[in-house]
Amino acid sequence: MKAIAFVDYENIWTGLLERGYDLTPEQLVQFLQIYTKRNDIDLLAIYLYANFDREEFWRTQTTFEKTNVFTRHVFGKNNYASTGLRRNAADLELMLEAQEILLTRASTFDMFVLLTGDGDFLSLLRKVRAWGKEVRVIGVAGSIHHALHPYCEGEDLLQWVIHEKPETEYYPEQDLEQGIQILGTLQTRLPYVASTKARAALTELLGRSISQVKEFIRYTLKESILIEREHPDPNLKIGKTKIYLLNLENSIVLEALGSMREEVFQRQKLITEPNHA
Repeated sequence: MKAIAFVDYENIWTGLLERGYDLTPEQLVQFLQIYTKRNDIDLLAIYLYANFDREEFWRTQTTFEKTNVFTRHVFGKNNYASTGLRRNAADLELMLEAQEILLTRASTFDMFVLLTGDGDFLSLLRKVRAWGKEVRVIGVAGSIHHALHPYCEGEDLLQWVIHEKPETEYYPEQDLEQGIQILGTLQTRLPYVASTKARAALTELLGRSISQVKEFIRYTLKESILIEREHPDPNLKIGKTKIYLLNLENSIVLEALGSMREEVFQRQKLITEPNHA
């Protein structure tokens, strides 16, 4: 049986996060591969919708694209006018593209797989079924709207994630020296190190997952290795951003920086003392 999968990523990700699980792109793709193989399904394509401007989804779009997932970036806020949140933007984009495929390529697939718990998709599912296609909904237990229950067949992402082999336990201490050096290098090259920039650099240069880098940041903040503060920037719409500074009073930081310490000190002085001549 040939199928196409549509993923309401923020809905799935949020549902799992509320239960203490940080779903990675690799886990989601692995789940779909296992699910389709177990059910003898030929998965033709995966379409995934999310606001990739969210800090939590930093670099995930690239990861999904590398695994042959067709991503659709749907921004959640209009950055050029005060129009507020586009709450259902991803839902609308998903429904429009699904209907376009249904109308133009209906003969290419037999099954419609939807990963979500959002009841707003009920009308779409009814239309897909009316065209003679099999419909399956996969969501997170406790976050699936009751209207979608007739389309669920027992598959639950929460139970799958719980029983999956957990990520190898991570100890931030093993990355301290290299992580401090990465952040120190950034501080010597940039006017300031925004939190998103720091996370992206650490993910790439340490070779760690997003969840591991978040744990690294939490640890360094708790141990006073990093200092978090708001920094004014008139070039930004909101006029400020969150930045990280290395704590140069911490002996671990000074030892890891080595010959870089003086240059980092001078650059941080420009940030902490903006009127310094």
